[in-house]
Amino acid sequence: MKTTQARKARKALFNAPLHRRRRLMSAHLSDSYLEERKRHLPHAVPVRKGDIVKIMRGDDAGKEGKVATVDYRALRITIEGITHAKADGTQLAKEIHPSNVLITKLDETDPLRLKRFEGARE
Repeated sequence: MKTTQARKARKALFNAPLHRRRRLMSAHLSDSYLEERKRHLPHAVPVRKGDIVKIMRGDDAGKEGKVATVDYRALRITIEGITHAKADGTQLAKEIHPSNVLITKLDETDPLRLKRFEGARE
């Protein structure tokens, strides 16, 4: 997406293929996590199911939870325990854009995930 016209930028966003959408689903890593890990990790990584995130913007700012789902089609994530009420009173998972969250702990069940980042920031 190297265009400056808003119309073309939106079109490129909506028609982006999956490998580009994955990069659009990135969120910043917290400084305390980077210091604690004593590793060279990038400032932002794609959000995955199982990551612990803190909401930084919106009505739920300050709340923390585990990522329940990642929706590449809608470019949104849902977090366990973060819901909003529908008109009939039922609770529905609140969808949040990943740019509005901060990753406080990565899900480290995949050993290849952290290896992929090791040479990224030197």
